[in-house]
Amino acid sequence: QVQLIESGGGLVQAGGFLRLSCAAAGETFSTYAVAWFLQIPGKEREFVADIDWSGGSTNYADSVKGRFTISRDNAKNTVYLQMNSLKPEDTAVYYCAAGGYGSTRFRSIRGSDYDYWGQGTQVTVSS
Repeated sequence: QVQLIESGGGLVQAGGFLRLSCAAAGETFSTYAVAWFLQIPGKEREFVADIDWSGGSTNYADSVKGRFTISRDNAKNTVYLQMNSLKPEDTAVYYCAAGGYGSTRFRSIRGSDYDYWGQGTQVTVSS
């Protein structure tokens, strides 16, 4: 069992930056791949970025490549999403998710493949 808690969201002007954190409770967190998703009210949840269990491999949605960076610190049971050059269209609730327990190969851009989710953190980018 893993509990995930996101933090770091807020209101920022276009061009600004935020760093989201996904803190996990659970001793096996380092064996999970982790992803960030976003959701806009009335729309489907969208993949943003993922990172494998070791932090050695990452993947990004085209819309955030070059602006967002996902990383993890397994000693701190935390995954980060550094968000730079923010745009108004980045406004959404951001969720972290963990999946692929014990698998070194698990990677997925589909939310349904992940087992655990945080409660979300709101990011609002003003123009």
